Amino acid sequence: MLPFLNKAPEKRLKVSTLCGKKNGLYLERSICGISCSMLVDTGANVTLLRTDLARELKEQLIYTAPNISLNTATGEKAEIHDKLNATIESGSRKFHHEIYVVDITDSCILGLDFLQKFNFTVDLEKNEILTVGEEIPLFSASVQHSKLCSVLAKERNIIPARSECLMQGVAEISGQFRYAVTDFPSQVSQKGVLVEGTLVDLKREVIPVRVLNLKNKPKLVDKEDVIATCEPVVDIFAHPHEFSEAQHLPSILENLEILNEEQRRAVRKLLKEFQNLFSSCDADVGRCNTIQYRINTGDHPPIKQYPRRWPLARKEEAEHLVNEMVENGIIEESSGPWASSIVLVKKRMDQHDSALTTGN
Repeated sequence: MLPFLNKAPEKRLKVSTLCGKKNGLYLERSICGISCSMLVDTGANVTLLRTDLARELKEQLIYTAPNISLNTATGEKAEIHDKLNATIESGSRKFHHEIYVVDITDSCILGLDFLQKFNFTVDLEKNEILTVGEEIPLFSASVQHSKLCSVLAKERNIIPARSECLMQGVAEISGQFRYAVTDFPSQVSQKGVLVEGTLVDLKREVIPVRVLNLKNKPKLVDKEDVIATCEPVVDIFAHPHEFSEAQHLPSILENLEILNEEQRRAVRKLLKEFQNLFSSCDADVGRCNTIQYRINTGDHPPIKQYPRRWPLARKEEAEHLVNEMVENGIIEESSGPWASSIVLVKKRMDQHDSALTTGN
Protein backbone atom coordinates (compact mmCIF):
# COMPACT_ATOMS: atom_id res chain seq x y z
CA MET A 1 0.00 0.00 0.00
CA LEU A 2 1.32 3.45 -0.90
CA PRO A 3 1.74 6.02 1.85
CA PHE A 4 -0.31 9.18 1.32
CA LEU A 5 -0.30 12.53 3.10
CA ASN A 6 -3.60 13.30 4.75
CA LYS A 7 -3.67 16.98 3.83
CA ALA A 8 -2.41 16.85 0.27
CA PRO A 9 -4.86 15.69 -2.39
CA GLU A 10 -3.91 12.46 -4.08
CA LYS A 11 -2.52 12.78 -7.59
CA ARG A 12 -3.30 9.70 -9.64
CA LEU A 13 -1.11 8.60 -12.53
CA LYS A 14 -2.23 5.75 -14.74
CA VAL A 15 -0.79 3.22 -17.16
CA SER A 16 -2.40 0.36 -19.03
CA THR A 17 -0.02 -2.26 -17.64
CA LEU A 18 3.31 -2.64 -15.87
CA CYS A 19 4.46 -5.19 -18.47
CA GLY A 20 3.88 -5.25 -22.22
CA LYS A 21 3.90 -9.06 -22.44
CA LYS A 22 3.21 -10.49 -25.92
CA ASN A 23 0.70 -7.87 -27.03
CA GLY A 24 2.95 -4.86 -26.45
CA LEU A 25 4.58 -2.81 -29.20
CA TYR A 26 8.14 -1.64 -28.64
CA LEU A 27 10.64 0.69 -30.23
CA GLU A 28 14.41 0.77 -29.79
CA ARG A 29 15.72 4.09 -28.47
CA SER A 30 18.22 5.40 -25.94
CA ILE A 31 17.73 7.41 -22.76
CA CYS A 32 20.69 9.57 -21.77
CA GLY A 33 22.96 7.40 -23.90
CA ILE A 34 21.69 4.01 -22.65
CA SER A 35 19.88 1.87 -25.26
CA CYS A 36 16.65 0.20 -24.20
CA SER A 37 13.38 -1.18 -25.53
CA MET A 38 10.45 1.16 -24.90
CA LEU A 39 6.89 -0.05 -24.59
CA VAL A 40 4.51 2.34 -26.38
CA ASP A 41 1.44 2.79 -24.15
CA THR A 42 -1.16 5.27 -25.41
CA GLY A 43 -3.21 4.50 -22.30
CA ALA A 44 -0.53 5.89 -19.99
CA ASN A 45 -0.56 9.57 -19.08
CA VAL A 46 3.08 9.48 -17.94
CA THR A 47 6.39 8.04 -19.14
CA LEU A 48 8.11 5.55 -16.83
CA LEU A 49 11.65 4.23 -16.42
CA ARG A 50 12.67 1.09 -14.56
CA THR A 51 14.44 1.72 -11.26
CA ASP A 52 17.70 -0.12 -11.98
CA LEU A 53 18.16 1.74 -15.28
CA ALA A 54 17.54 5.07 -13.59
CA ARG A 55 20.33 4.31 -11.12
CA GLU A 56 22.74 3.81 -14.04
CA LEU A 57 22.06 7.27 -15.42
CA LYS A 58 24.19 10.19 -14.38
CA GLU A 59 21.15 12.44 -14.26
CA GLN A 60 20.10 13.87 -10.90
CA LEU A 61 17.00 12.17 -9.49
CA ILE A 62 14.24 14.48 -8.28
CA TYR A 63 12.31 13.76 -5.09
CA THR A 64 8.65 12.83 -5.63
CA ALA A 65 5.97 13.55 -3.04
CA PRO A 66 4.32 10.47 -1.48
CA ASN A 67 0.81 11.64 -2.39
CA ILE A 68 1.33 10.52 -6.00
CA SER A 69 0.02 7.06 -6.85
CA LEU A 70 0.37 4.95 -9.97
CA ASN A 71 -2.49 2.68 -10.98
CA THR A 72 -3.02 0.31 -13.90
CA ALA A 73 -6.22 -0.49 -15.77
CA THR A 74 -6.44 -3.78 -13.85
CA GLY A 75 -6.15 -2.10 -10.46
CA GLU A 76 -2.47 -2.82 -9.82
CA LYS A 77 -0.49 -0.21 -7.91
CA ALA A 78 3.19 0.63 -8.01
CA GLU A 79 5.41 2.85 -5.91
CA ILE A 80 6.93 5.90 -7.56
CA HIS A 81 10.46 6.35 -6.26
CA ASP A 82 11.70 9.47 -8.02
CA LYS A 83 11.55 11.36 -11.28
CA LEU A 84 14.17 12.84 -13.58
CA ASN A 85 14.56 15.12 -16.56
CA ALA A 86 15.92 12.74 -19.19
CA THR A 87 17.03 13.04 -22.80
CA ILE A 88 15.46 10.55 -25.20
CA GLU A 89 17.48 10.23 -28.40
CA SER A 90 15.77 9.45 -31.69
CA GLY A 91 18.07 9.37 -34.69
CA SER A 92 19.65 12.81 -34.91
CA ARG A 93 17.02 14.41 -32.65
CA LYS A 94 16.95 14.69 -28.86
CA PHE A 95 13.84 15.15 -26.72
CA HIS A 96 13.97 16.41 -23.13
CA HIS A 97 11.15 15.03 -21.03
CA GLU A 98 10.17 14.33 -17.42
CA ILE A 99 10.15 10.62 -16.57
CA TYR A 100 9.00 8.84 -13.41
CA VAL A 101 11.11 6.08 -11.84
CA VAL A 102 9.02 3.00 -11.00
CA ASP A 103 9.52 -0.73 -10.41
CA ILE A 104 8.27 -2.07 -13.75
CA THR A 105 9.14 -5.12 -15.84
CA ASP A 106 9.94 -3.34 -19.10
CA SER A 107 12.90 -1.02 -19.41
CA CYS A 108 10.73 1.98 -20.23
CA ILE A 109 7.08 2.79 -20.90
CA LEU A 110 6.56 5.62 -23.36
CA GLY A 111 3.35 7.38 -22.41
CA LEU A 112 0.85 9.60 -24.18
CA ASP A 113 2.40 12.65 -22.53
CA PHE A 114 5.59 12.19 -24.54
CA LEU A 115 3.81 11.30 -27.80
CA GLN A 116 1.56 14.36 -27.67
CA LYS A 117 4.26 16.76 -26.52
CA PHE A 118 6.54 16.00 -29.47
CA ASN A 119 3.83 15.30 -32.09
CA PHE A 120 4.40 11.57 -32.53
CA THR A 121 1.68 9.67 -34.42
CA VAL A 122 1.14 5.95 -33.78
CA ASP A 123 0.09 3.97 -36.87
CA LEU A 124 -1.14 0.60 -35.62
CA GLU A 125 -1.95 -0.62 -39.13
CA LYS A 126 1.68 -0.31 -40.24
CA ASN A 127 3.16 -0.87 -36.76
CA GLU A 128 5.20 2.31 -36.77
CA ILE A 129 5.47 5.75 -35.20
CA LEU A 130 5.63 8.78 -37.46
CA THR A 131 7.37 12.05 -36.74
CA VAL A 132 9.06 14.76 -38.77
CA GLY A 133 11.40 13.12 -41.29
CA GLU A 134 11.36 9.76 -39.53
CA GLU A 135 9.48 6.47 -39.58
CA ILE A 136 10.13 4.37 -36.48
CA PRO A 137 9.18 0.67 -36.75
CA LEU A 138 7.44 -0.95 -33.78
CA PHE A 139 8.08 -4.54 -32.68
CA SER A 140 5.95 -6.96 -30.76
CA ALA A 141 7.47 -8.61 -27.71
CA SER A 142 7.55 -11.98 -29.45
CA VAL A 143 9.63 -10.55 -32.30
CA GLN A 144 12.31 -8.90 -30.18
CA HIS A 145 14.12 -12.15 -29.47
CA SER A 146 12.61 -14.38 -32.14
CA LYS A 147 14.42 -15.91 -35.08
CA LEU A 148 14.79 -13.92 -38.25
CA CYS A 149 12.00 -13.82 -40.80
CA SER A 150 12.62 -15.83 -43.97
CA VAL A 151 11.97 -14.75 -47.56
CA LEU A 152 10.66 -17.46 -49.89
CA ALA A 153 10.97 -17.57 -53.66
CA LYS A 154 7.69 -16.53 -55.25
CA GLU A 155 8.27 -18.69 -58.31
CA ARG A 156 10.76 -21.15 -59.78
CA ASN A 157 14.00 -19.49 -60.94
CA ILE A 158 17.22 -20.49 -62.65
CA ILE A 159 20.29 -18.38 -61.85
CA PRO A 160 22.82 -18.54 -64.72
CA ALA A 161 26.38 -19.58 -63.96
CA ARG A 162 28.56 -16.82 -62.45
CA SER A 163 25.76 -14.31 -62.81
CA GLU A 164 23.45 -12.25 -60.66
CA CYS A 165 19.72 -11.75 -61.01
CA LEU A 166 16.84 -10.08 -59.23
CA MET A 167 14.37 -12.58 -57.79
CA GLN A 168 10.85 -12.04 -56.46
CA GLY A 169 10.26 -13.18 -52.90
CA VAL A 170 7.51 -13.20 -50.28
CA ALA A 171 7.78 -13.01 -46.49
CA GLU A 172 7.28 -16.34 -44.73
CA ILE A 173 5.48 -14.68 -41.81
CA SER A 174 3.92 -11.28 -42.44
CA GLY A 175 3.07 -8.72 -39.79
CA GLN A 176 5.98 -9.31 -37.40
CA PHE A 177 7.76 -6.14 -38.48
CA ARG A 178 7.65 -3.95 -41.55
CA TYR A 179 11.17 -2.89 -42.52
CA ALA A 180 14.12 -5.26 -42.64
CA VAL A 181 17.54 -5.84 -44.19
CA THR A 182 17.98 -8.95 -46.31
CA ASP A 183 20.84 -11.34 -45.71
CA PHE A 184 21.71 -14.83 -46.95
CA PRO A 185 20.85 -17.88 -44.83
CA SER A 186 23.67 -20.31 -44.11
CA GLN A 187 22.07 -23.19 -45.99
CA VAL A 188 21.97 -21.11 -49.18
CA SER A 189 25.47 -19.64 -48.89
CA GLN A 190 26.93 -23.14 -48.68
CA LYS A 191 25.52 -23.82 -52.15
CA GLY A 192 27.51 -20.96 -53.67
CA VAL A 193 24.81 -18.29 -53.70
CA LEU A 194 25.23 -14.82 -52.19
CA VAL A 195 22.39 -12.42 -51.33
CA GLU A 196 22.83 -8.65 -51.38
CA GLY A 197 21.95 -6.84 -48.16
CA THR A 198 19.08 -4.50 -49.03
CA LEU A 199 16.51 -2.49 -47.10
CA VAL A 200 13.06 -3.91 -47.94
CA ASP A 201 9.44 -3.26 -47.02
CA LEU A 202 7.85 -6.55 -45.95
CA LYS A 203 4.34 -5.11 -46.35
CA ARG A 204 4.71 -5.19 -50.12
CA GLU A 205 3.38 -8.13 -52.07
CA VAL A 206 6.74 -8.78 -53.73
CA ILE A 207 10.13 -8.45 -52.02
CA PRO A 208 13.04 -7.93 -54.44
CA VAL A 209 16.09 -10.06 -53.61
CA ARG A 210 19.32 -9.73 -55.60
CA VAL A 211 21.26 -13.01 -55.67
CA LEU A 212 24.64 -13.97 -57.12
CA ASN A 213 25.60 -17.44 -58.34
CA LEU A 214 29.32 -18.05 -57.74
CA LYS A 215 29.41 -21.48 -59.34
CA ASN A 216 30.19 -22.44 -62.93
CA LYS A 217 26.84 -24.20 -63.23
CA PRO A 218 23.30 -22.76 -63.25
CA LYS A 219 21.45 -22.83 -59.92
CA LEU A 220 17.85 -23.97 -59.66
CA VAL A 221 15.70 -22.28 -57.02
CA ASP A 222 12.30 -23.90 -56.58
CA LYS A 223 9.16 -22.09 -55.55
CA GLU A 224 8.97 -21.42 -51.76
CA ASP A 225 12.68 -22.14 -51.28
CA VAL A 226 14.33 -19.92 -48.65
CA ILE A 227 16.36 -17.34 -50.56
CA ALA A 228 17.06 -14.81 -47.80
CA THR A 229 16.55 -13.94 -44.16
CA CYS A 230 15.36 -10.59 -42.85
CA GLU A 231 16.65 -8.79 -39.78
CA PRO A 232 14.36 -6.10 -38.29
CA VAL A 233 15.35 -2.50 -38.89
CA VAL A 234 15.40 -0.46 -35.71
CA ASP A 235 15.17 2.97 -37.29
CA ILE A 236 14.84 4.77 -40.61
CA PHE A 237 15.67 8.43 -40.90
CA ALA A 238 17.02 10.66 -43.64
CA HIS A 239 20.35 12.50 -43.54
CA PRO A 240 19.96 15.56 -45.80
CA HIS A 241 22.83 15.95 -48.26
CA GLU A 242 24.29 19.43 -48.46
CA PHE A 243 25.73 20.53 -51.80
CA SER A 244 27.44 23.79 -52.56
CA GLU A 245 26.10 26.07 -55.25
CA ALA A 246 29.30 25.51 -57.25
CA GLN A 247 28.51 21.83 -57.64
CA HIS A 248 26.79 21.38 -61.00
CA LEU A 249 25.44 18.43 -62.87
CA PRO A 250 27.42 17.18 -65.87
CA SER A 251 26.87 19.41 -68.89
CA ILE A 252 25.51 16.50 -70.91
CA LEU A 253 22.55 16.34 -68.52
CA GLU A 254 21.86 20.03 -69.06
CA ASN A 255 21.67 19.70 -72.86
CA LEU A 256 18.02 18.83 -73.18
CA GLU A 257 17.31 20.25 -76.63
CA ILE A 258 14.77 17.57 -77.55
CA LEU A 259 12.49 18.63 -74.67
CA ASN A 260 10.26 21.65 -74.36
CA GLU A 261 10.76 24.22 -71.59
CA GLU A 262 8.29 22.63 -69.17
CA GLN A 263 9.88 19.22 -69.62
CA ARG A 264 13.35 20.69 -69.14
CA ARG A 265 12.36 22.24 -65.82
CA ALA A 266 10.89 18.93 -64.64
CA VAL A 267 14.01 16.98 -65.64
CA ARG A 268 16.39 19.54 -64.09
CA LYS A 269 14.38 19.50 -60.87
CA LEU A 270 14.53 15.71 -60.74
CA LEU A 271 18.26 15.60 -61.46
CA LYS A 272 19.07 18.27 -58.89
CA GLU A 273 17.00 16.47 -56.26
CA PHE A 274 19.03 13.29 -56.78
CA GLN A 275 22.33 14.91 -57.76
CA ASN A 276 24.17 12.88 -55.13
CA LEU A 277 23.67 9.85 -57.40
CA PHE A 278 25.84 11.39 -60.13
CA SER A 279 29.60 11.79 -60.03
CA SER A 280 30.77 15.39 -60.07
CA CYS A 281 34.31 14.63 -61.29
CA ASP A 282 36.61 11.76 -62.27
CA ALA A 283 37.58 11.19 -58.62
CA ASP A 284 33.97 10.98 -57.44
CA VAL A 285 33.38 7.36 -58.38
CA GLY A 286 32.44 4.28 -56.40
CA ARG A 287 33.09 0.60 -56.68
CA CYS A 288 31.60 -2.66 -55.49
CA ASN A 289 33.74 -4.85 -53.24
CA THR A 290 31.14 -7.54 -52.62
CA ILE A 291 32.95 -10.11 -54.76
CA GLN A 292 36.46 -10.59 -56.13
CA TYR A 293 36.91 -11.85 -59.67
CA ARG A 294 39.97 -13.85 -60.61
CA ILE A 295 41.48 -14.68 -64.01
CA ASN A 296 42.36 -18.35 -64.23
CA THR A 297 45.78 -18.53 -65.90
CA GLY A 298 46.31 -22.22 -65.18
CA ASP A 299 49.98 -23.21 -65.18
CA HIS A 300 51.01 -20.52 -67.66
CA PRO A 301 54.23 -18.75 -66.57
CA PRO A 302 53.81 -15.10 -65.52
CA ILE A 303 54.16 -12.43 -68.19
CA LYS A 304 55.97 -9.28 -67.17
CA GLN A 305 56.27 -6.68 -69.87
CA TYR A 306 59.07 -4.18 -69.53
CA PRO A 307 58.15 -0.47 -69.47
CA ARG A 308 58.12 1.33 -72.79
CA ARG A 309 59.88 4.62 -73.29
CA TRP A 310 57.52 7.58 -73.42
CA PRO A 311 57.86 10.68 -75.60
CA LEU A 312 58.75 13.67 -73.45
CA ALA A 313 55.51 15.37 -74.53
CA ARG A 314 53.44 12.54 -72.96
CA LYS A 315 55.60 11.62 -69.96
CA GLU A 316 54.23 14.32 -67.65
CA GLU A 317 50.62 13.51 -68.59
CA ALA A 318 51.14 9.77 -68.01
CA GLU A 319 52.68 10.37 -64.58
CA HIS A 320 49.79 12.67 -63.68
CA LEU A 321 47.17 10.05 -64.65
CA VAL A 322 48.91 7.27 -62.73
CA ASN A 323 49.31 9.39 -59.58
CA GLU A 324 45.69 10.49 -59.82
CA MET A 325 44.45 6.89 -59.97
CA VAL A 326 46.66 5.93 -57.01
CA GLU A 327 45.27 8.81 -54.93
CA ASN A 328 41.68 7.84 -55.80
CA GLY A 329 42.29 4.20 -54.83
CA ILE A 330 41.69 2.87 -58.35
CA ILE A 331 45.12 1.24 -58.62
CA GLU A 332 47.87 0.33 -56.15
CA GLU A 333 51.56 -0.45 -56.29
CA SER A 334 52.45 -4.05 -57.05
CA SER A 335 55.52 -6.26 -56.77
CA GLY A 336 54.05 -9.40 -58.35
CA PRO A 337 55.40 -11.31 -61.36
CA TRP A 338 52.60 -10.11 -63.68
CA ALA A 339 52.82 -6.64 -65.18
CA SER A 340 51.90 -4.68 -68.29
CA SER A 341 52.76 -1.19 -69.47
CA ILE A 342 50.40 1.75 -69.38
CA VAL A 343 48.52 2.60 -72.58
CA LEU A 344 47.16 6.06 -73.31
CA VAL A 345 43.90 6.16 -75.28
CA LYS A 346 43.24 9.45 -77.01
CA LYS A 347 39.75 10.97 -76.70
CA ARG A 348 37.97 13.19 -79.21
CA MET A 349 38.67 16.32 -77.14
CA ASP A 350 42.46 15.68 -77.27
CA GLN A 351 42.40 14.31 -73.73
CA HIS A 352 43.77 10.95 -72.70
CA ASP A 353 42.46 8.08 -70.66
CA SER A 354 44.88 5.52 -69.34
CA ALA A 355 44.56 1.76 -69.57
CA LEU A 356 46.97 -0.37 -67.63
CA THR A 357 47.28 -3.81 -66.08
CA THR A 358 48.93 -3.97 -62.68
CA GLY A 359 50.77 -6.92 -61.23
CA ASN A 360 49.38 -9.09 -58.47
